[in-house]
Amino acid sequence: MKAKVGYSVAEEGFLSGSETAKMAVEGTKAKVGLLFTSCVLDQKKIVEGIQSVTKIPFIGCTSSAAIVVPEKGYIDHAGGYSGMLSFEGDDLIVGVAGSVRNEEPREVGKRIAREAIKNAGVSKIPSYFCMIASPKEEEEYLKGIQDVIGRVPMFGGSAADNEVAGKWSILCNDQVFDDGCAVAFFFANNEVCNVYTGDYEETTNVGVITKVDGKRKLVEIDGVPALKKYAKWTGKTLKSLKGSNLLVETITAPLGVKDVLGDVTAVRHPMNGNDDLSMDIGANLEVGTAVIQLKGSVDQLISSAKRAVEEVNRRMKKEPVAYYFIYCGGRRLGCALEKREKELYDAIKDVVGNRPFLMGFTFGEYGSNNHSANTTGGLSISFTGFSK
Repeated sequence: MKAKVGYSVAEEGFLSGSETAKMAVEGTKAKVGLLFTSCVLDQKKIVEGIQSVTKIPFIGCTSSAAIVVPEKGYIDHAGGYSGMLSFEGDDLIVGVAGSVRNEEPREVGKRIAREAIKNAGVSKIPSYFCMIASPKEEEEYLKGIQDVIGRVPMFGGSAADNEVAGKWSILCNDQVFDDGCAVAFFFANNEVCNVYTGDYEETTNVGVITKVDGKRKLVEIDGVPALKKYAKWTGKTLKSLKGSNLLVETITAPLGVKDVLGDVTAVRHPMNGNDDLSMDIGANLEVGTAVIQLKGSVDQLISSAKRAVEEVNRRMKKEPVAYYFIYCGGRRLGCALEKREKELYDAIKDVVGNRPFLMGFTFGEYGSNNHSANTTGGLSISFTGFSK
């Protein structure tokens, strides 16, 4: 396995796509690309630009406010940006598929999983896969995919925009859509290692979810209105937590739910504080499960990136040759509010060394940790290393 990074800060979509693709695949025998772009660009033009240079399959999405690449570092060019990580390998086979949400998301997941295997020209399950989805119903897409292939290592994230305004896009070959899912199935013999973590501290503030509305509106904790319970836990005023204020107020004090083995505390990002004192949450919840208030700081948000790379390196038995980094757009926002977001590059560059990598900022993150199941959540890190 080999990898190469390409990027562009061109302010026109076709040029951004073509410059990125040329840099990512020139001089290689690339077989697939993973892409991040800016929501301010014309995504269809980006696709056209990429396909004017290369016919390799690719998936990707818009990244919130910035990307990070090796040579250039933190790129937050207001006029737009694109970045692609391409992969090649003599024994590498890749199948890509994606679809707009035109039926129940679990059924979409099943269908694109079958299509990805068909497009790879094989009749076996992948070694690992990348999933990109719109920032809702990610859990159902994942269930559908795993209905077909079972549980194999995965990583990925949700499409994002710059203002949580629904201006995100998913890209899959010649498709561009804002609501759906795309996958890249890798059939390979190399080692892959994903570290999925929120890297927050757990507090003693724990309660049982006693009422939800749908899957993502937290109504009550311990029979108490959720926003009121959270305000008591954190010492914040209800007024400060109303509306979209909640999204910012909870970046360093989100909620978490543990998996059954305790290997992952999946972060649940409160997004909106409602007048009825319920909270809109960025991932699914279940009545009768415990929810934990987590805590952190901007210092921890930055240093966690370094720790995650170090953990990938520590776990891998073989030397990593490339990385694909997904870092939550909400975490990035927390750093940006203190004008420290560019320190994210500083945090990882010494650990990464001269290996190629691409980092994007998403509204949901996917992965696994130790012996956990594949998991989706928010305010998290999903860092993946690849060996030869």
